Amino acid sequence: MRPWKDRPRELRNLFNPAFCGLVLLRGLVAYETEKQKGMPFSLVLLLLPLCLHKESRGIVRRGAWSHLMKTVEDNPQILVGLPDRTRSLLPYTFEALGFLMHLSSIIVDDDGGIRPVAKCLAATVKGTEESRDCQMAARSLGKKFSAIDKVTIYTTFGIRP
Repeated sequence: MRPWKDRPRELRNLFNPAFCGLVLLRGLVAYETEKQKGMPFSLVLLLLPLCLHKESRGIVRRGAWSHLMKTVEDNPQILVGLPDRTRSLLPYTFEALGFLMHLSSIIVDDDGGIRPVAKCLAATVKGTEESRDCQMAARSLGKKFSAIDKVTIYTTFGIRP
């Protein structure tokens, strides 16, 4: 990963650790609220690729994720480019997780799940329309991930754990 000062302005704005961390936190808080445990690390890696990509984000927000396989079957475009997006966003996800750890906003629980620290995030979603949309997609995804077995999620997205 390039040093911060050597990154193009667009990358610094879109993938800045504070914004990416905020998106991750929205998903983590929603997951923990529903499941009372930390989100598996491997699922955290899917949050940014699904929430920052506009088309995927729209599917996440409107999809009936209690029926994940049906949603993916009806919207196969969500799978197009997902492996590449996930790989390309890994450095930014790791950077955001490091930023959140530095701020003591997340912890790793005894089971290896990633949990938000209590009261680390305001309940109100603020920001530009697109920023709010990303955060709301992460919140939705966190809730939906909590209701589905992770093996089913991996299988549906064609991911080998």
